This record gives sequence, C-alpha cells and structure tokens, in this order.
Amino acid sequence: MVRGRDLTRDLIGRISFTDHFWLLLTGHMPTDAQRRILDATLVAIAEHGLVPSVQASRMTLAAAPEALQGAVAAGILGCGSVVLGSSEAAGRFFAAVAARAATGLPEEQAARAVILEYRAERRAIPGYGHPLHTASDPRALRLFEVAAEAGSSGAHIGIARLVEGLLPEVIGKRLALNVSGAIPAALLDAGYPLGALKGIPILARTAGLIGHLLEEQQRPIGFVLSHAAAAAISYDGDAPPGFEPSHE
Repeated sequence: MVRGRDLTRDLIGRISFTDHFWLLLTGHMPTDAQRRILDATLVAIAEHGLVPSVQASRMTLAAAPEALQGAVAAGILGCGSVVLGSSEAAGRFFAAVAARAATGLPEEQAARAVILEYRAERRAIPGYGHPLHTASDPRALRLFEVAAEAGSSGAHIGIARLVEGLLPEVIGKRLALNVSGAIPAALLDAGYPLGALKGIPILARTAGLIGHLLEEQQRPIGFVLSHAAAAAISYDGDAPPGFEPSHE
C-alpha cells in the first residue's frame, strides 16, 4: 500500500512518476495543472552543463568507476545556497511576503518590508540575478507561461513579479527573476508543499547526473577536468629556500 493505494493494482503501469512523486508528498493525486507544473519545473532544472556539482560527480566516477551511487551523491551533496538550494530559499522568501500580506498589509508594502529585512541582515534576495540572463531568464518566462496556460498562476507568481519590479528602487539595482525563483513561485501556486521545495532540484538534477555519468563511462572527461584544474592554478604558498619546482 502507498498512501492508501494498492501499488500493483492502482499505481504500476497506471500513473506517471510525476504523479507518484506528488502522491508520495501530499497523499493525493495531482490535478492536471499540478502535474503539468511539476513536470515543467523538473524539466527546467535537470541539466545545467558542467557546473561544479556535475564536475564533482564526473571526477568521483573517474576515481571510483564502480561507485555510480557515490558519484551521484557527490553531485547532490553540493546542493546549497548558490547551486540547487536557492529555489527553497526563494520559496521561503515569497512565502514570507505572502504571510505578511495575509495580515492585511498591502502586498507592495509587505514585499518592501521583507526585502529591507533581508538587506538589513545582509542576505541576498534569493531567486533574482543571473550572470548570463541579465535582462530575463527564458526558463523563468516559460515556466510562468506554463502556469498561465494551466490556469495555475496565482499569488506567489504575482509576488515574484512584484519584487522584480521593486528591486531597482529598493536596492538600487535591477535583478531579473531567474529559474530558481520561478520554480518555487509556480510550484507554491500549484499547491506544492513549501517544506519539500529543495527536493525539486535534487530530484531533477539526479536524473541529469545519471545522464552525465553514463556519458562519463562512454566518453570520460573526469581526469581531463581534474588536470585542467591543476594546470589553471599555480602554487603560491611558502617554499624551502632555493626550491625549484619541477616542470614535469
């Protein structure tokens, strides 16, 4: 039995993995809109090129080719405030604005108050800014389009857009909403649990890492990455008098 359903009779061969994930989290099957939003967010974040977590994963497999599970874990263990974990932080930021607005404070004032609190604590505003997508993140735009198409766009997407418009005035700099901000906004509007937000990038990136690791077995670059790192960095610490480094 899984959440009151017979695994072999009701679930296997009858529902998708996305359905099953939502069921495991919430205890009920997703609506069509919830399924579409969850699917879209997983697709959006599964692959991200040779970011540090992927490099760690590939180099781990190069060092221990028998330990696929260790290589996947190496990539996931880097889920933090810069890579993968920022979706959770952004979701909690949006939830804080929504909670403040629920007390009767106008939404714009609520957003300003939370932004200023973050700034006073010297915390970055999560979910905004990207080194490449400075004008707009196309993944974020598409996720919001999907939410609108599914009839799921609501308060959290509204807050995300409101904050994007307020940032130039409040912090003196324009920061575009990025995919890590769009993911929690769309999911929270769809009824996804706040406490499980970090699970989305973990689940999605696990799939991406397995793809990278199969490729690593077929066309290995783990040691290429390792050697490139060694070649890029020169030792600049103390050395014994008269020491001459080898160039081999």
